[in-house]
Amino acid sequence: MKVLAFNCSPKMGKGNTALILNPFLEGMREVGAEVELLYPKKLKINPCQGEFNCWLKTPGECWQKDDMQMLHPKLREADIWVFATPVYVDGGTGPMKNLMDRIIPLLQPFFELRDGHCHHPLREGTKSGKVVLVSNCGFWEMDNFDPLLVHMKAFCKNASREFAGALLRPHGGILKPMMEMGAPLNEIFEAAKEAGRQLAEEGKMSAESLKTISRELLPLEMYVQLANQGFQQALDALEK
Repeated sequence: MKVLAFNCSPKMGKGNTALILNPFLEGMREVGAEVELLYPKKLKINPCQGEFNCWLKTPGECWQKDDMQMLHPKLREADIWVFATPVYVDGGTGPMKNLMDRIIPLLQPFFELRDGHCHHPLREGTKSGKVVLVSNCGFWEMDNFDPLLVHMKAFCKNASREFAGALLRPHGGILKPMMEMGAPLNEIFEAAKEAGRQLAEEGKMSAESLKTISRELLPLEMYVQLANQGFQQALDALEK
């Protein structure tokens, strides 16, 4: 099994998103999956220009010469795509959106009806696999992930891929401070690792594992108070 993962956080391996993504990928490696992790921030991925050369003039190939030329073969061959991103303005980061837009050479320009809805068929030689979302949000509530989830599910339908689920970490900004204080958080990271093992071995992740990853860390009012205190302290420090 080949897994292609993208950590689309601008903080890359040092961000809160990586705290959930890394054990998830490790769980898949432990049961034999071949996992490659890439950071779009380090790659040159230009925005799609919408001229459709990849559909008409040079089918399957974009005219832009950047790192998507390296990524397209990997995307075609991977059984699982993993997109990891913090929530930015109710969606994914800019680098992740650029990457997703540039995947259209894997599709054909023709329309086909699936369940009475228009979609594009996959280009020959492209696998129809699974997609997983890993996301962190600074806000406390789970419904802050809803717009991103709707987008990812629609993306999967259009890319002829199965949406295999999401590892979601609300109020993730408190994770590192709580870890530094020695708070008992290990079951969250173990649940992420177990979700990776489950996906690689069984093709799906358990609701119990995903619920543990998203579990409440602090009551809402306390989280808001601590977050505001932290921002005020940062502002006060600039005035000194």
